[in-house]
Amino acid sequence: MAYLRTETLVDTTPERAWDALRDWGALHERLAVGFVTETTIAGADRIVTFSDGSVVRERLVALDETARRLSWSIVGGPYEHHNGSAQVFAESDGRTRFVWIADLLPDALADRTAAVMELGISAIRRTLEGDRVRGG
Repeated sequence: MAYLRTETLVDTTPERAWDALRDWGALHERLAVGFVTETTIAGADRIVTFSDGSVVRERLVALDETARRLSWSIVGGPYEHHNGSAQVFAESDGRTRFVWIADLLPDALADRTAAVMELGISAIRRTLEGDRVRGG
């Protein structure tokens, strides 16, 4: 099983980052603008459309307010198994450390997924820092 982890420092408060992360249906508007172009809620799942046109169905697994952690699973392909999580941590200087982890099968999709996660975390940083500039 492939284990992927990416993280970035974001110039915003952990409270603001968590508020955007936990907003399950607004991924395309509040967290990953440009990387995700549409999010549609279908029961407890969300249908996510990415900027390259690919679409996945993500099932909410857990939302932990205390740990500021959200976890989900991609269901129905392209993975045999996928579990993702994102979590925000307070840094001593007031910024936020944003961590995104994925465990997946098959291993053959690891390199492509890692590249996509790097694009995604860059979009997350830009979105959250842009939100702060706009005073949102």
